[in-house]
Order: sequence, then structure tokens, then C-alpha cells
Amino acid sequence: MTHAPARRAPLHVTLLAALGCLIALAISPPAARAADRDSIRDFLNVTGFDIALDSIAFSAGSAPQMLGVQPDAFGADWTRVSGSVFDTAIMRKMALDILEQTLTQENLDHAVDFYASDLGQRLVEVENASHSESDDSIAQTGGAEILADLSETDRGQARIATLERMMAAIDSAGMSLRAIQEIQVRFLVSAAAAGVIELRMDPEELRAAMKTQEDEMRAALMESSMKSAAFTYKDISDADLIAYAEALETPQMQEVYQLLNAVQYEIMANRFEVLAARMADLHPGQDI
Repeated sequence: MTHAPARRAPLHVTLLAALGCLIALAISPPAARAADRDSIRDFLNVTGFDIALDSIAFSAGSAPQMLGVQPDAFGADWTRVSGSVFDTAIMRKMALDILEQTLTQENLDHAVDFYASDLGQRLVEVENASHSESDDSIAQTGGAEILADLSETDRGQARIATLERMMAAIDSAGMSLRAIQEIQVRFLVSAAAAGVIELRMDPEELRAAMKTQEDEMRAALMESSMKSAAFTYKDISDADLIAYAEALETPQMQEVYQLLNAVQYEIMANRFEVLAARMADLHPGQDI
């Protein structure tokens, strides 16, 4: 599904606000039945969201870059510490805990009905393969070549339009950019609190600085997403991609994806906060 420390004093950030709004969205109406934990566990497997959650672990490699240092600067224990923080069992439990309170049985059934179909399972297969690949450069390079070839024909341009339609449906609320910014802010603030770095800006100043770069970040994010999508779905037919886009655009699937996006980003932000605290034992502080 394409589309993640014990919490310190909570930061009142947009990501958490968005999560709260989306959770409210998922729980209303009052009569909606909450899905049980076993059903949610099956749901994660059928939709492939469990593998998407596991892939959050690959994002740990970007932590030193956010601080302006190389991973080896944190010593031989870096792999062990980052691996324990981004442990897949921990992340799956967090997802189950949140979804047990927020995902309705009706929305779960709607998503499972689609992803359990022949088309749905073929899509999950290629998406799981994409999520399981730690080296994103393969998809980025291959996707760029595919998009370049597609742009040369009318049929190819129509496929590009379908991929764009899919990407818009997957992130209809436009959460990705805001979430990435908030993950960075929460990580930097937590790293400063742990003494890993000296932060010369407060959280609001950080957000303001990031806002000045939003246009470039949004364009880069869209370009990267399109390359990944072109590569991931390269063996899926045009007709099946259109059917997927239509399925993603249904109101119930929109609610499911908005919730799952929020859950994935919140888990990622939480894990980066924990990682920041653990990094204090690996490397002396430095200015940023």
C-alpha cells in the first residue's frame, strides 16, 4: 500500500493536529463499529501496509544527514541502535494500537475487498517488492527512464496522467510535505534536548525556514514519487492502473488512506524522537 523515545512533552505540531483530525474523520459517525485487533492484523497483511511500516526502518539512514554528519560519525553501535529503535515489531504494535482505536470495520472491509481481489493482490505484490528495497536509487533511476520514454507518445503521456491521478488520490490531503517537515522539526528538537546538537532556532523558526523552501521541496517530492510509481507499476497495465486510481478515489478508500498516511508519519516521527535520545550516547554534541 503506497503510500513512517517514549514521547517527551508533546509538541503541538501540524502532524499531530492532522492525525487528530483524521482520527476523528475515521471514527465518525458515532454508530461506526471499531475493527478488532485480529481483523486489523489481517488487514495490514492483505493490503501490504505491514511491509510499508517495516520500510520505515530504511529512513533511519537519513538521521545523520539531517544533522549534517556521516553515519560512521556515530561509531560502530549505529547499526545496532538504529535497528533497535526502528524495530519492525515495535512499529507494527504502534500501528495496531492506533488503528484499533480509529479504523472502522466498514472501512476495513472496503479496503480488504479491493486488495484481496486479483488486481489488488497483484498491486500489493509489486508494492511490497518496492517497499522491501532498501536502495531507492534503483527505482529512481529506472523510473526516470520509464517516464522519459512515456513522455514521447500520446499513450505514454496518458499513463503518466494516470500515475499522477493515483499519486493525488494516495495523498489527497497533501500530508506528505507537511509531515516530512514536522518529522524533521521533531527530530531536531529532540536531538537538541538530548544534547546531540545545539539548536539555534526554536521550532517555529525552523518551520518558518522550511516554509521558504516549500515549493522546491514539493516539486522534488512529486518528482521522486512519480519516478517510484513509474518503476513500481511498470508491469501493471494501463487499464488496471485506471481501475486502481478509481478505487483509490472512492470516499471510503480516501478515509482509509488519510488515516494510514497519518499513522505511518506519526510512527516515523515518534521513532526519530527516540533515535535522537539514543544518539546522545553515541556521539558528542555539535552546533547546528
